[in-house]
Amino acid sequence: MAILWRRFPGRGKHARMLVVKTANPETVAVVDDEPAIRETVSFALKREGYRVRAFADGREAWDSFQQELPGLAILDIVLPRMDGLELCRKLRARSEALPIIFLSSRDEELDRVLGLELGADDYLCKPFSMRELVARVKVLFRRASLARTAVAPEKLLKAGPLELDLERYTAKWNGELIALTVTEFLLLQSLARHPGHVKTRRQLMEDAYPHDAFVSERTIDSHIKRLRRKLVEREPAFSGIETVHGLGYRYEGG
Repeated sequence: MAILWRRFPGRGKHARMLVVKTANPETVAVVDDEPAIRETVSFALKREGYRVRAFADGREAWDSFQQELPGLAILDIVLPRMDGLELCRKLRARSEALPIIFLSSRDEELDRVLGLELGADDYLCKPFSMRELVARVKVLFRRASLARTAVAPEKLLKAGPLELDLERYTAKWNGELIALTVTEFLLLQSLARHPGHVKTRRQLMEDAYPHDAFVSERTIDSHIKRLRRKLVEREPAFSGIETVHGLGYRYEGG
């Protein structure tokens, strides 16, 4: 674990030093005010070999994070003393690279969108599959650890201006990075693998949530809507994800 020394303003004996510990890559912070969820998630992650720090409210978590950042944070949106959105904003100000996953109820869609805009990497709706959550944690840790390594050609999927890194779970359009959640990446990968072919919502659910997750067709539609918006931000004329009414969606490229 690296330790950073920061000097406060001042000279000579008036200068002060502060020890700030950087993120521990093997530690996951679980912030949720429901004891059953904290305990269940913590148990599942410890079984996978991760160190876990659990917190019952946002303020308690933030006080701890100011001393040492975790390697990844799992945040409930509705928290006492400091909600998950505010905690996400503060964490993102400390670290652009820290992976963050939101847990939320199904009726908190507006908050989830705001959380993603604040910089969260992904979210899962309660109730969620524990296997799905653990899989997302592994993906985000892998994406973070591979961020500076070279990309093997066979790990790239190209479809016109779109380039998907299948190992890091990152996407580029004309060489510019698109900030996608893991779910959005998996949906785009599913569509871009077979341009022109229709993917039903059921097929997209299975590709984007492969670990016993339970999601509705409306959830897929919401993801596709955000995915389109992000692609349009990179390419204003983009219309490459077509809705096939009564069936699903297909990717037609740029």
